[in-house]
Amino acid sequence: MRKYFSITLVMLFLVSGVSSNGFAQNRNHEKLAQSGMQFLSIITDAYSAGLGGAVFTNTRLKSMSLFFNPSCMAAVENKFDFSISRSNWIADINFNSFSFSIRPFKGKYGVFGISFISVDYGEVIGTMVDKTTPQGYIETGIFTPSAYSLGFGYAKRLTDRFSVGGQIKLVNENLGESNIPLSDGSITESKNQLTPIAYDFGTLFYTGFKSLAFGMSVRNFSPEVKYEDESFQLPLTFIMSISMDLMDLLNLHVVDQSLLLSVDAMHFRSQKEQICIGLDYSIMKLFSLRGGYVTGADEKGLSFGIGLTGFGFTLDYAYTPFNLFDNVQRMTVRFSF
Repeated sequence: MRKYFSITLVMLFLVSGVSSNGFAQNRNHEKLAQSGMQFLSIITDAYSAGLGGAVFTNTRLKSMSLFFNPSCMAAVENKFDFSISRSNWIADINFNSFSFSIRPFKGKYGVFGISFISVDYGEVIGTMVDKTTPQGYIETGIFTPSAYSLGFGYAKRLTDRFSVGGQIKLVNENLGESNIPLSDGSITESKNQLTPIAYDFGTLFYTGFKSLAFGMSVRNFSPEVKYEDESFQLPLTFIMSISMDLMDLLNLHVVDQSLLLSVDAMHFRSQKEQICIGLDYSIMKLFSLRGGYVTGADEKGLSFGIGLTGFGFTLDYAYTPFNLFDNVQRMTVRFSF
């Protein structure tokens, strides 16, 4: 017991230390690095959104773990798991995501998965500089920017307590063509489209004390890319996470119920550090109520969610108030067999 208690204290110290250090640095100076393709940082599924994104040690995600910590996918017990999500984001932007996992030979060779995200930005009016007009520009027509990410992942349990996982992603962003007037009066066209490769990887460790779990993950690791003159990286993120079913401490397992508490410390390349706290209450593995809170976010804080499960199907819904912007709603359907 003393060994497990020491491990727990060390992990709590690491999570709180990294977070407090990041917050202290941001109080001293607000300058942050630049990153692009921010759609990779958006939570697209309802289960995770309902918990405020505090899911990096949550094995209930199954194939959706590829969007967070790939190592959690190693806990999948079904041969197949499939999910599809729809997110109505702010400014009429829509996200669609899909994940799939397969566990052949009863997991002897690990779990394989596929993830996909697509973004519909809607229609945008294009413009070009024209100093001969009163407004200084002219319209060049309507274009439809888009983006997607296609990932292939793998996870495996190395021991009954320790799992690893990774994912390689093909990322594409198409901002449409632009017309750029030159000093000699001619016009050059620029195709604003990039297709970089990015990597995610993570670990999951069960301490042996009740259901206490600790995880680390790195998301969107990639080389620098650029459209014209200025280079940027994808939204690189480092996460440390800890979670536990509080029913293990309360000894209230009179009926099949759980109260999963997750706390994630997130360090971003291009924004302030955040602490994500999620609480998921589930009874009889049929109905779930969820809540989440994110610190350090400008427009979002609280989030809420519910889930219904039966006959291998799960339906999740999440609602996130966004203050000055439209409230965000997400829906996810999952199927496992």
